[in-house]
Amino acid sequence: MSEKRRPSRGCRRWVLIAALGLTLLAGLPVLLRLISDRRARQRTYTLEDVPPRSAAIVFGAGYWPGYGLSAVLEDRVVTGVALYQQGRVKKLLMTGDNRTLDYNEPGAMRARAIELGVPSEDIVLDYAGRRTYDSCYRAGAIFQLEDAILVTQAYHLDRALLTANGLGLDAVGVPADRREYRYIRHYWLRELAATTVAYWQVYVTRPEPVLGDPLPIWP
Repeated sequence: MSEKRRPSRGCRRWVLIAALGLTLLAGLPVLLRLISDRRARQRTYTLEDVPPRSAAIVFGAGYWPGYGLSAVLEDRVVTGVALYQQGRVKKLLMTGDNRTLDYNEPGAMRARAIELGVPSEDIVLDYAGRRTYDSCYRAGAIFQLEDAILVTQAYHLDRALLTANGLGLDAVGVPADRREYRYIRHYWLRELAATTVAYWQVYVTRPEPVLGDPLPIWP
C-alpha cells in the first residue's frame, strides 16, 4: 500500500499565510473601531461642557408616520433642542431620509423640535441625509457649515465624528443616550462593519452623495 503524500513545505507555508491573512482581515473592523473610539473620546462632551459651535447636526434614526419618532430619534431631537436652548448652537440641522412622499424624517424631527420650543426659522432640514456619510458631506458642501456639534447615540458617535472630521468639518459630539434602547447590542455590532466602510469612504473613495445648489445655513 502506498503512503499518502504529505503537503509540501511550500504548500503548508501558503496555507499558514492565507490563514494569517484571514485572521487579520477578520480583526480589521475591531481594530478600526478601537482607533475611532480612541479619537472620538477627545472630541466627545456632555451637554454641560461642550464648546459652542455654529449648529448642531441631528442625525435621523427612524420614525413611524402617524405614530411619532423612534426612541432613538426622540432622544436625538431632545438633546439637540437642549443644546439650542442652552445657547451652545444657534441652528439645528435636521438630517434624514425623505426618499418617498410618505416618509419625511427631517419634517417629523422639525415638528418635534418646534413642539419643544425651537423657532422654525432656526431649524434647517436636509432631506437627503440617507447615510451618515451623506449627512456629513452635505453639511459642508450644501449647507456651508465649517463647524458643528454632532448629536447621536454613543454607539454611532464614533463613526459620525470620524466621518465629519475626515471630510473637513470641525466637529465635536454630544451623546444622546437618555434611556436604555432595545437591540443596542445589534447596533454596536453593526458599527464594526459600518466603521470599516466609513474609513474606506472618507480616506479612499470619497463618493459624492446627492448634491445640488448650495443652501447656506447662514443666509
